[in-house]
Amino acid sequence: MSASLNTACATSATTTAVTAATAPPLAVLGRDVTVPLVTGGEVGYAALDYAASTPALQRVWDDVAAYAPYYGSVHRGAGYLSQLSTDLFEQSRVTVAEFLDCRPGDQVVFTRSTTDSLNLLAAALPADCQVFVFETEHHASLLPWTNARVTYLNAPRTPAEAVATLERALAGRDPHGPALVCVTGASNVTGELWPVRELAAAAHAHGARIVLDAAQLAPHHPVSVRELDVDWVAFSGHKLYAPFGSGVLAGRADWLQEAEPYLAGGGASRKVARREDGGVEVEWHTTAARHEAGSPNVIGVYSIASACRALTEAGFENLVERERHLIAKVREGLAEVPAVRVLSLFGDDAPRVGVISFVVDGWNSSHFAAALSAEYGIGVRDGLFCAHPLVRTLLGSEPQAQGECGAPEAAPGERSLNAIRVSFGAGTPDEHVERFVRAVGELVAHGAQWQYRTEEGRCVPAV
Repeated sequence: MSASLNTACATSATTTAVTAATAPPLAVLGRDVTVPLVTGGEVGYAALDYAASTPALQRVWDDVAAYAPYYGSVHRGAGYLSQLSTDLFEQSRVTVAEFLDCRPGDQVVFTRSTTDSLNLLAAALPADCQVFVFETEHHASLLPWTNARVTYLNAPRTPAEAVATLERALAGRDPHGPALVCVTGASNVTGELWPVRELAAAAHAHGARIVLDAAQLAPHHPVSVRELDVDWVAFSGHKLYAPFGSGVLAGRADWLQEAEPYLAGGGASRKVARREDGGVEVEWHTTAARHEAGSPNVIGVYSIASACRALTEAGFENLVERERHLIAKVREGLAEVPAVRVLSLFGDDAPRVGVISFVVDGWNSSHFAAALSAEYGIGVRDGLFCAHPLVRTLLGSEPQAQGECGAPEAAPGERSLNAIRVSFGAGTPDEHVERFVRAVGELVAHGAQWQYRTEEGRCVPAV
């Protein structure tokens, strides 16, 4: 990138020398937003739905704003701004590869999201590939494998059981054909960390490859493709404090190079010519461009690179320690409310990121989440979190009141099931989680102060 654009996009990255326990949250957009309460007045919004989408880092927003006047179409453009934008786009690829500690020869393909990345890999699977995936996966990593022979593995109750379950399944597979294991790094329901390195070792011992869904892991912990020994990793910018709708699939190049382009069009093709029989002959790129047809999302890609730099410069050691402090506050506070049951696969002592799901006796989860928002200015999520098999396994047949405000309609023969999820990260101040814990206790002890009704399946304040 030219010196002029480097200067224009430069932002201060000075790190204050403070301990992790007292380190302030990273600056994010929306930290000063106030929202109205149904009980009167306004309060600063407590964004505790990071597992769905994180707020944008102020650093990312500033970097994008500095670049915006220089925006141009990338690749093949002769103009100055096109060349600057191309340099920025390709340097972002290098930044992401460094952030993930990729191996020499690995490719970084820019996509729209984790879902898009895993669907891209699914489209690139060799013929007759076997896929092994735990039922605990988010739908983005549970559902794309429709053209493969899929084995769905039951939810394990310990990390060791996860490894043993995978080893048994792989031992019984066809040893001569290609195989892929898909596993999450951190659950989007329980926040629990999975034994990725051990699962990768089991996969490789049986001649299989492994892809890591790092959507919930990368914003909270360093992810090293090299150290985890995974073949691919996928994540989304919008969960990494980077808006604008881009994602990443990074890892081994061979299956991607041998597959038909994910999208056919300009950018993916090196040469197109008419054949004598009247058809069209295409020579496709063998680089990452093979699966990046069309005009790429330069702003989205640059925002991911900016977020990668910001998190690296902030120091994951500090970020992890501060998040542990917030996790302890939430878990200790919820443990003091007897009506609350926190959902877990691996138990209370399992390491986790800032994602916690729970149910409250006597409350439908949609009603509880609506009261947190309307009466306390706290944004959480309720439902099954696009991980329906996992949440159903964790909830079992535990009933929630039928016909209560916002209670989802159950399928014939099933009970109405949903849960509440609170999630947080590098931009979360202590006050937000403290207010959340206080609000849970007050709602359980005294009930909602407002009346609520169901509107289009959601619980909303009655006017």
